[in-house]
Amino acid sequence: MAKKSTIVGTVGAVTTAGVATSTASAVVGASAATIMSATAGTTGAAIAGTAGAASLAGGAATASGMATIGSLVGGGMAAGAVLTAAAPIAAVSLIGYGVFKFFED
Repeated sequence: MAKKSTIVGTVGAVTTAGVATSTASAVVGASAATIMSATAGTTGAAIAGTAGAASLAGGAATASGMATIGSLVGGGMAAGAVLTAAAPIAAVSLIGYGVFKFFED
């Protein structure tokens, strides 16, 4: 039987990949308006909003944040949307893996 931490890590990786793939299929090659509507109200949009330009608010901050985050990997707003959608899932998975790993023999 596999270790519980390995199972948690694998499930987390698969879930993160699924969220990234789903988001990518909705936003890659799409207009800014489509990207914004596909990500509206998500945790990823909230993360992107905090990464946006300081003087902006609302949708402008979210769009700016997604573009900024996407530029870190050589992409644009769509890449930022994929990254911000997958980030919370990846973080929870890493925390779960760490907890299980810490308590394993």
